[in-house]
Amino acid sequence: MKRFWFRKKYIPFTYKMMIPYLILVLLTDVLVGYIAYTMLIQSRTEMAETNIRTALKQTRNNIEYQTDEIKRMSNSLFLNSNFQNALQFRGEPLDNMLKMRDDIVPYMKAPLQLYGNKLRLALYTVNETMLEITGDDMSMPIGRSDYYVLPYRTIENAEWFQSIVTDSKDSVWLQADTDRELGNISYVRKLVSSNGPAVIGYIRVTARIDELFGNFDTFPVEQGLDLRLIDRMQGSTIYEQGIVDEHAKQDSYLIISEDVPIPGYAIEARVPHTYLNKDASRMQKVIGTVCSISFLVMAVIGFLVARISGKKIKRIVYLVQSFQEGNFYKRIGFSGNDEFVYIANSFNQMATSIQELIRDVYEQGIQKKQAELDVLQAQISPHFLYNTLSTIGSLANLGEVEKVTGMVQGLSKFYRLTLNEGHVYISLEKELEQVRTYLEIQRVKYADAFKVYYDIDPEILRIPIIKLILQPFVENIFKHAWFGETIAIRITGKRLGDRIELKVIDNGIGMRPDTLRTMRSNPLHSDSYGLRNVEERIKLRYGNDFGIQIGSHFGAGTTVQIILPVDNAEIREVMGE
Repeated sequence: MKRFWFRKKYIPFTYKMMIPYLILVLLTDVLVGYIAYTMLIQSRTEMAETNIRTALKQTRNNIEYQTDEIKRMSNSLFLNSNFQNALQFRGEPLDNMLKMRDDIVPYMKAPLQLYGNKLRLALYTVNETMLEITGDDMSMPIGRSDYYVLPYRTIENAEWFQSIVTDSKDSVWLQADTDRELGNISYVRKLVSSNGPAVIGYIRVTARIDELFGNFDTFPVEQGLDLRLIDRMQGSTIYEQGIVDEHAKQDSYLIISEDVPIPGYAIEARVPHTYLNKDASRMQKVIGTVCSISFLVMAVIGFLVARISGKKIKRIVYLVQSFQEGNFYKRIGFSGNDEFVYIANSFNQMATSIQELIRDVYEQGIQKKQAELDVLQAQISPHFLYNTLSTIGSLANLGEVEKVTGMVQGLSKFYRLTLNEGHVYISLEKELEQVRTYLEIQRVKYADAFKVYYDIDPEILRIPIIKLILQPFVENIFKHAWFGETIAIRITGKRLGDRIELKVIDNGIGMRPDTLRTMRSNPLHSDSYGLRNVEERIKLRYGNDFGIQIGSHFGAGTTVQIILPVDNAEIREVMGE
């Protein structure tokens, strides 16, 4: 049982060392993976932020180029003396028409043709005699480059125009009329006569804001980024490209702004951190895979090293187990010059020494053991003989010849079974026959005053046991348990796995607890030597795991339980002889 427990619980030391080794490797992989992941994310974030800033600068440069072109367009008209004179010309309608055809319209069409994007060029003239050119509907999106000649009164009361007059600005960028709805922005410039400070009109150049921003391919708005043109003076958004989650927290975006050539305006990019970390999941999987592979490789290497070392340790453990089982003939041999070789040599030398010591001690022990058993045997047999001879003498004095003859015959048979030709072990069947012979001798004396019942499992009858282990307890019943006119005795036997259980049960007077303790503890007690002798014989032959147990209740009887092995090395050796 102990050997089975040892094997069940045994875990090689090298495998135990694998646990801290694997934990260390795992922590190292996690730390390295975390540092690598953090550095890659930081690098990726900085790269993405740099790309966004570069795209913003490109957008700013494009706006600057477009606005400069629009300003040059207005300058070409502002500084053109022929254009100014034509605006101030007052004549007949036909002359005004010719003047417009020859000196106004060509100067307005020329810059529109040179400019790459679609524009609306509107001229608001103070000269009431000028003819009107209405062009496309200004409330509609800009579909093509177009020009307009309109009277000053059409914008005189407009709110955006009043703000220009109030601020006394010569030129300004703003959103007029439907510019906000259409996503446009206008550049308005005052035209002043070269002959004096008189205002002769206003030029308004309207452009699409998305065309001012240029190509959005460098700015990935489709990935959640947002690009805005904001009026810093009013704190409002003039134009926006992209969609921003209004419910998102402010710190979930990286805000990058860049001033533009338009005074009071700036472009602002709102970059979600999900874009900056868009490759985080992929990088996390890659780093996780690499770390997992690294861990598995290190685990396999550790397992191989543990297995190589474990084989040697396992051989040493098997040698120790063999020693525990009493096998001192095995030896181990390792090659090399490491600690395992030293341990193996030491074990081999120790096994040889133990083997020699056991040989000497075993022979002495066998002799001593046999001497002790002979003494115990000698104690039991004469004791019964003395009692029986005493009874025969009493019967002879009474003239009970028939009973004397019966007891002498029974005594002869009893001792023939006891001697058993010098063998220590007899079958349980013969041990029971010896008990029956003893009871027949007692029946001569007590007649039918006692009853005996047998309940023995037939399969254990041929199991060898040491002789004279039941009769002493049956004899004790007659000596100590019988207190009435009759008594009943029950003898049982059955197999319990690799053991057999024998019981001697009586319904006699029983024993008090202090009496039972005295019988077991004091081998010199006059009434206990039979009990002690049987128990010592069992332990000497079978070991300390076997023996007897007594349960007794005063006034209710006594039960003696005897536990013996079915088989052991000594039984095999003796019965083999």
